[in-house]
Amino acid sequence: MKKIRIASGAGYAGDRIEPAVELMEKGNIDYIIFECLAERTIAIGQMDKLKDPTKGYNQLLENRMRKILGLVKENGIKVITNMGAANPLSAVDKTVEIAKELGITGIKIAAVTGDDISSSISDYYEEDVLELDCKLGEIKENLVSTNVYIGAEGIIEALENGADIVITGRVADPALTIGPLRHEFGWNIDENIYQMGQATLAGHLLECAGQVTGGYFADPGIRDVEGLERLGFPIVEIDQEGEFTVSKVEGSGGLVTVETCTEQLVYEIHNPERYMTPDSIADFSKVKFEQKSKDVVGVSNATSHGKPETLKASIGYKDCFIGEGEISYGGTNSLAKAKLAADIILKRLDIAGVERQEERVEYIGYNSLYGDAISNQYAPETFSEIRLRVSARTKDRKNADLIGNEIEALYTNGPAGGGGATKRVSEIVSVCSVFVPREAVKVEVSYKEV
Repeated sequence: MKKIRIASGAGYAGDRIEPAVELMEKGNIDYIIFECLAERTIAIGQMDKLKDPTKGYNQLLENRMRKILGLVKENGIKVITNMGAANPLSAVDKTVEIAKELGITGIKIAAVTGDDISSSISDYYEEDVLELDCKLGEIKENLVSTNVYIGAEGIIEALENGADIVITGRVADPALTIGPLRHEFGWNIDENIYQMGQATLAGHLLECAGQVTGGYFADPGIRDVEGLERLGFPIVEIDQEGEFTVSKVEGSGGLVTVETCTEQLVYEIHNPERYMTPDSIADFSKVKFEQKSKDVVGVSNATSHGKPETLKASIGYKDCFIGEGEISYGGTNSLAKAKLAADIILKRLDIAGVERQEERVEYIGYNSLYGDAISNQYAPETFSEIRLRVSARTKDRKNADLIGNEIEALYTNGPAGGGGATKRVSEIVSVCSVFVPREAVKVEVSYKEV
């Protein structure tokens, strides 16, 4: 029975490259996916593209391509990636340029576009924003990006036309895996409901790379994982019936167990009976994991309820500025000093007339994660050191600047012993969502050869 081996070479935009190289050298794989888009990543890419029309793709694309293009050619491995982000066409151009520099020929590279609906977004201004109590049109002046989560159709078309590397924008994460599987096995979304559920699950387990091989599982003394400094990334081996295993390169760090797979299974799926993706409304409620051998887990019983009628559009918008500052205090009275400093800062912000919509005071090492209600239950009587962080949300940079300035002024304006002050202002791009009809998207695939 025909089997395909697909590996994950990246689980987020800034992921390390060594596990991908290891997979391509030792994993005996047919495909490798690089999943590099989070919700805000594409909005940031759009801002990069506004500054330079040749940019907007993943900032590590060039480094990754220099490391893997030779292996694509040498081992016949196909690459599927959303590193195109806001600019798949330029990502392809850059990949061609790198291939020529390296003297690599005989590679066909595809760009999948159509997810960007900025030219028609006004058609949806009356749509309710899922995360905000408003219509989309009420924030139209602040929009930065409008990208629809599309499915695997463009990837399939590219592979059927002989592409060795497929670079997309905002496709759904599982689509990176669903595309090659539907291409290889000819699965139909409506008829092969078991296979489509399994394909969606395979993509979901692969999408975060090292999370399923023990990276996010590790908890020293409770769930020990060896070799995290050389963590191996996952491989799915799947047959034409949809049955598959999850494993990793033998000898690499990390582990693959029923527990690591279960943890990744529930990651970000909300309703396990109806996990919505463009290709499949997946049902993971009866999924079974079985430990076949060391670092090999069998996966079965996912299914599909067909595909959804609408698609989700991820909207990036300029939201606010955050001004912040930090300063450290040491010694047995450090918490009291930090609290006095925080009181001074908040009063100073009022005196200076700093306009802010939200503020936050954190004592790092004491309550910055959980707040006082939980942290006070575990707090010792004294702390050897405390780092104070004060931050606030503002509508403009001018007010945000004043927050860090007041932190820095504590050097000479008390309390005693403050050191290591830092300040920063960040312009915040937030994301929200609306649903659009499938007809809103016109997927196109273009090609270049080198």
